[in-house]
Amino acid sequence: MAYTTIDNPKDYFEVIAYAGDGNTTQVITANFQVDLSWIKHRSTTAAHTIQDSVRGFNAANKLSSNSADVENDSSGATWENYGHVSAVSSSSFTVTRGANTPYQTNASGVNYIAWHWKESATAGFDILKYEGNATNRTISHSLSAVPHVMIIKNLESTSSSAEHWLVYHKGIGNTHGLLLNTTDAKSDDATYFQDTDPTSSVFSIGTADRCNKNSEDNIAYLWSEKQGFSKFGTYTGNGNVDGSFVYTGFRPAFLMIKQYDAAGTDWTILDNKRPAENPADQWLAPNTNAAEVANDTTALSADLLSNGFKLRGSASDGTNGSSDDFIYMAFAEAPFVNSNGVPCNAR
Repeated sequence: MAYTTIDNPKDYFEVIAYAGDGNTTQVITANFQVDLSWIKHRSTTAAHTIQDSVRGFNAANKLSSNSADVENDSSGATWENYGHVSAVSSSSFTVTRGANTPYQTNASGVNYIAWHWKESATAGFDILKYEGNATNRTISHSLSAVPHVMIIKNLESTSSSAEHWLVYHKGIGNTHGLLLNTTDAKSDDATYFQDTDPTSSVFSIGTADRCNKNSEDNIAYLWSEKQGFSKFGTYTGNGNVDGSFVYTGFRPAFLMIKQYDAAGTDWTILDNKRPAENPADQWLAPNTNAAEVANDTTALSADLLSNGFKLRGSASDGTNGSSDDFIYMAFAEAPFVNSNGVPCNAR
């Protein structure tokens, strides 16, 4: 049976659904002091809001997964006009409305979803900022374990060679990368990771502007698998509503999926709050600013089970296209079996 050292995943990762109140600020209860905050307005076209504790929780440090923009830049309009996380504590986070619509974090009566991570070697998550030097090199990290997923963003450059979000995933290996803000397939490029696996102390980067442009800052989010808490793998779709089952060793709270063998398919995020019962069929795409797509049972849906997830979509452009290959990132709501040997149930 699958035991874990993390009996309560909410100590390190949390999905929070909240309603905006339209005030200048709103304080929202949380289970820990957030280090990585990712928020999306669910009902209208609005950019994703990504902030972290390394760069600070202020408007000037906002990023968006659907945009190649650098910090505090949204096609010429400053990010602070649309809202942000302005403060965090051990039991809450504060969202600021901003001046212009669409309010990305606190419009009156609007539903939002927040995905939050705590930086911790115990939970296999590290955030680091480094300056590029355009030479093959290694970067030290603090996971004390091998990273299985890395998401890197150049914070300064607006050139097309540098601005996209770069993703390493163990399922496609060190020779390839994906771009979080596009629908591109994996690309073979030795200048990303030097075709070299990361280790328990360092990861390798090449000369690509997307991760190592000379004299420009980058932010890197690194995750390592932790039994009963996180899982990063691959699967092949079958194009059937009785879809592929993927074992994770826990009941997922968060699931991000991307087809990697062909271009044109969005990244997809499903979670345990949208809705609170199976199937999870209300999805958001990290690579677009589009509103949530609800009740999409034919294309992008899954059952979140006690020990993994089962795909239910049958569309070829979804998460289960026949013979299509996918990567996924999953984080737990509850371990399949906790450290006391107590199993969890499907939701």
